[in-house]
Order: sequence, then C-alpha cells, then structure tokens
Amino acid sequence: MHILATEGLTKRFPTVTALDSLTVGVGPGVTGLVGANGAGKSTLIKIMLGLLPPSSGTARVLDLDVGTQGERIRRLVGYMPEHECLPPDVSATEFVVHLARMSGLPRTAARERAADVLRHVGLAEERYRPIGGYSTGMKQRVKLAQALAHDPKLIFLDEPTNGLDPRGRDEMLHLIRRIGTEFGISVLVTSHLLGELERVCDHVIVIDGGRLLRSSAITEFTQATQSVTVEVEEGTEPLAERLLAAGLKVSRHGRTLLVGVTGPQTFDAIRDAAVDLDLCLIRLEQARHRIEDVFREEEAGV
Repeated sequence: MHILATEGLTKRFPTVTALDSLTVGVGPGVTGLVGANGAGKSTLIKIMLGLLPPSSGTARVLDLDVGTQGERIRRLVGYMPEHECLPPDVSATEFVVHLARMSGLPRTAARERAADVLRHVGLAEERYRPIGGYSTGMKQRVKLAQALAHDPKLIFLDEPTNGLDPRGRDEMLHLIRRIGTEFGISVLVTSHLLGELERVCDHVIVIDGGRLLRSSAITEFTQATQSVTVEVEEGTEPLAERLLAAGLKVSRHGRTLLVGVTGPQTFDAIRDAAVDLDLCLIRLEQARHRIEDVFREEEAGV
C-alpha cells in the first residue's frame, strides 16, 4: 500500500523545472527524501499538500488526489515547514491548541492533545512561555508538535534538523524515529544531510534536479561491500604502505583506510601488518555503501 504516489509529476517555474517527470511510491514507515538544496524536495511536499498545482502528471496522498482533494489531505496530514513561521508573542500551548482546533478538534480535546504532544517533544515545562524567547531547538520542537496535534496518519517534515547543534539533531532524529515506530504515524522527512536519513529511515528516495535517482529500502543502500574499514590509533600511513606492498587495494579517508577484500587472507595481512608495525588497531569492520554513493555514481555516469 502506498501512502503517497506520483506519476510523471512535473512542476515548472519560469526559470527552473523543480520536478521533472517524477514517478515514485512511498509505503508506510519512515521515508527519507534526500537531495541537495534546490533539488525539488519542498516543492514536492507543497504539491502533496494541495498547496501548489503541478504543471503535469498526477499525485495522490492516502489515496486522495492532490488536485481535487487538497483540503481533505490537509486534515489527515501533519506538516512541519522548513522556515521560521512561529508567532513570537504567544505560548507554545496557545499556538498548538489553535492549530489543533483549526484541524477540527473541539476546545477540550485540542488542549489535551496539545499537552500530550508538547510533552512528547520535550516541552512540558516550557509550554506556557512565549515562543519568541525559545531557542532554535525549542522552536523546531514546537513545529513538530503542531504537526502531530490532530493525530495525523502521515506527517511531512521539511528539513527538521535545520539550525540545530549536534545534540539537538540527535534528539530530533530520535523523536522522528519514535513517531514512526511507537506511534504508528508514517513520516516523510526531507534532508540534505545524508547521514541523518541513514539513521532513522526505513526507505530513502534520492532526487536531484527534480529527477528520481533512486528509491530503495535503507538496507539496500547500506549493504556490505567487498571492502573493510581499518582504523589505527597512530601509523595510518605506514600501515597503508605495508598493505599496498602486499598487493592490496588501499585508499585513505582521514584516519581510516578502506582496504579491498580478496579473501580471508586480507584480514590476515591487516592483522600481521598491525602487529609488525606495533600499531594499536581500533576498528576493523566490513565497509558499507552509503547514500552519497548514489550521487557519485550519477556524476560518474554509472
């Protein structure tokens, strides 16, 4: 079952084509939509919400047509926008209650729901303070809370980690994963930070210049390669030289080496070299493909 699907979806603006014949389907769970800034991610979400008409092609969300049933889609879907959009002079509670009521919840139910979602995103204590005094991380949490206020079946999160420090990004990603696993709400999350999506998503869609590059389960992106990652405390360069002299294929990436595996003897060679050079071996693990490999393949014309 698809929670959203497009067929030949195209959106042209006077100077740019934001989406170019995009055909893709998204199932339940947490799906990542990855691409560089300007790749068409935000445009796709706005079309899915019925806020922006496509130039051609079709799109459906929860089996509803975006062209004719946009209002109904917006009642069933939560949306966390990328840009700053919060009123500074009201509290988080007032704001979330207001949007919950706009989604059709009665006043009492809206207040109860607002308290629940603000507690869920970690704003139980601060929810009565004016939003203008919030940090960037707290404001992102308010935007997430309002997207959940009406108990949607699906939420669109547009660059939810923007402006956050590493700890704030980790906490936001943990919240997103919980939404998809514990609460059973499907999630479409956009990001230009590839590593983030590998951490939280079940499925990833890669687009570039409005075109689909790949749509796959995350396990297919991160499947094991025929290489091993080697990290030592010191002595990376002499270790690389020793392994190259042994006839192995080696490439250096900062403090780590990527060594091509030709058989069990490769691991023996790495072990013996580390012992001979009296090196402290920190890591020896099977390397895995990453999402950014898709972009490298595209640039190389693979």
